[in-house]
Amino acid sequence: MRDPSDIATAAAKAPHGIADVARSAGVSSRTLRHYDAIGLLPATAVGDGGLRRYDDRALVRLQRILLLRGLGLGLPDIRRVLDGEQDDVAALTAHVAWLERERDRLARQLAAVRTTITRIENGDTMNATDTFDGFDQTRFKHEVEERWGADAWQRGTAWWDAKDTAGKQAFQDELRAIAQDAAALAASGDGPGSPAAQALARRQFAWLAESTPPADLTAERFRTLAEMYVHDERFAHAYDWAGAGAARALRDAMVAFADAGL
Repeated sequence: MRDPSDIATAAAKAPHGIADVARSAGVSSRTLRHYDAIGLLPATAVGDGGLRRYDDRALVRLQRILLLRGLGLGLPDIRRVLDGEQDDVAALTAHVAWLERERDRLARQLAAVRTTITRIENGDTMNATDTFDGFDQTRFKHEVEERWGADAWQRGTAWWDAKDTAGKQAFQDELRAIAQDAAALAASGDGPGSPAAQALARRQFAWLAESTPPADLTAERFRTLAEMYVHDERFAHAYDWAGAGAARALRDAMVAFADAGL
């Protein structure tokens, strides 16, 4: 049996409990336990009853994990990046540079959309340069290829281009329906393991499977996408427009679905 003084000392060095960290970071305790299990974010200390606690250095590592998830990296890639870098300040400085570039791009997009609204209201002629300032879909190409493989972008583009108008509309309609049901799930308070949540995760899996080879849609990839729905605003917007907490409710349901073996 552990000496109570040892537990107290460990708790003092690791003052942040798993529930507080999960709430502050916007992730689930299940996710933190998974990160611990795979060695990505080991708990600093574990008290009686298996309660995980984290010190300040662990919080910095979690912040970096979430930033890299926002870039679309999978968990194995993130671990290799973090384990290969010793200087947190230098690494975080690089993250700041990326975030500043992203902020500037989003500011240009916002200005472009506002300009479009004004021109529509005034009956003015559209200007292609202004209209699409900040919009560059090919910028996702590098992210997709880096995360999912060299031919992933090409496969996805070819799959979409091959669909007729009705097929594209049906695919988009299902996305909207899933978002609305995710918002309803969030409002209901049902947990991620509930029948409604698991049915929604199963629908999301089927929706993704339309554009992804079955062999590629692994539990790990499904979890990666689930986290992106919360931590990457480009994806979160596709669900949260339907209601507060939609993306997070869907993420939690997807993680539980993946943990159960899909």
